[in-house]
Amino acid sequence: QVQLAESGGGLVQAGDSLRLSCAASGRTASSYDLGWFRQAPGTEREFVAAISWNGGSPYYGNSVKGRFTISRDNAKNTVYLQMNSLKPEDTAVYYCTAYKSTGRDWTKLYDVDYWGQGTQVTVSS
Repeated sequence: QVQLAESGGGLVQAGDSLRLSCAASGRTASSYDLGWFRQAPGTEREFVAAISWNGGSPYYGNSVKGRFTISRDNAKNTVYLQMNSLKPEDTAVYYCTAYKSTGRDWTKLYDVDYWGQGTQVTVSS
């Protein structure tokens, strides 16, 4: 069992940067692949980024590639999402995700094993 707690959301202007954090708790949290999804009002949840348990193989959704960077610190059981050059269309609730085994498709909702409660990011124009 893993519990995920996001922080760092807020209101920023277009072009600004923001860093989200997600603390994973649980005895085996460091062995999980971790990632982020987001959901804007009236839309489906969208894959943002994910990273393997050892910090390798970061993978990004097309809409954030080149602007967002995912990283993790296993000593702190924390995954980060550095978001640069933010756009109004990045406005959404951002959810931290955990995958408890290898072979998961990080981009698929049905392959996510654990979800955080979400943190709101609002980008004004």
